[in-house]
Amino acid sequence: MKILVTGVAGQLGHDVMNELAGRDHEGIGSDLAPEYSGIADGSYVTTADYVSMDITDRASVAETLLKINPDAVIHCAAWTAVDAAEDEDKKDTVYAVNATGTENIAAVCKDLDCKMMYISTDYVFDGQGTTPWQPDCKDYKPLNVYGASKLDGELAVSEILDKYFIVRIAWVFGTNGKNFIRTMLNVAKTHDKLTVVSDQIGTPTYTFDLARLLVDMIETDKYGYYHATNEGGYISWYDFTKEIFRQAVALGRTEYDENHVTVSPVTTEEYGVSKAARPFNSRLDKSKLTANGFTLLPTWQDAVARYLKEIEF
Repeated sequence: MKILVTGVAGQLGHDVMNELAGRDHEGIGSDLAPEYSGIADGSYVTTADYVSMDITDRASVAETLLKINPDAVIHCAAWTAVDAAEDEDKKDTVYAVNATGTENIAAVCKDLDCKMMYISTDYVFDGQGTTPWQPDCKDYKPLNVYGASKLDGELAVSEILDKYFIVRIAWVFGTNGKNFIRTMLNVAKTHDKLTVVSDQIGTPTYTFDLARLLVDMIETDKYGYYHATNEGGYISWYDFTKEIFRQAVALGRTEYDENHVTVSPVTTEEYGVSKAARPFNSRLDKSKLTANGFTLLPTWQDAVARYLKEIEF
């Protein structure tokens, strides 16, 4: 298959390109920069097929996609700076990228009669209660600009296309970019006491593992809404931090043990520094993956172990 991947300078797009190359698909990467700006590793390097595309420009999207004529588009590009999205001078840009940009791609996919996969988020829900969110739930109540803009992207895809996958993910980490694990490891180098939120519950997602699942899915016609995170149970950001440091110590990094850095749980209200409201309940039900014959991701604990061995910290 010939597959266009947007957002290849980010964590997920980078890993999707690697996965496509490993399966002998023809992957074409795109992002806003004139040249590929991500890390050069694995199968996908700077010499791989890459096109610059501004997804907010309908003409640019149409010209690029019509020229490539892909069998499918995996749309990973997004504005993901959740707190910055709340700034009044950023909102138009956030919607232009996450909503209008997605609509632009969907419209051309409709003209080409090709598949589209849109990567969305748990933030389309209000995060209340403790029941895991079902992928086909339509009780949308996003709490922040990021979530609302991603929801608009979802609605554009589902209204324009029939051959679509909408895959909601959460708590993402990968080798090609910033993420929570890197932040915690770096902060612990300069602080001996950390406070981490313990009342927001979800499950991490390793982009290396997710990329495999996304390619599994795009190879089929089992369209619809899905949820995808690693297995291993629902946890808090506090639990996540404790396991990150535990595994770092197991790798011989004693500067992350309890004698050097202590981690204390706090409520979201006590933490109180985020501009954007966060959902308390980011539990995503993934049973639809199994029902449609897809292989679930490994546990997040296993994913953290593999990730820490991949990065320098």
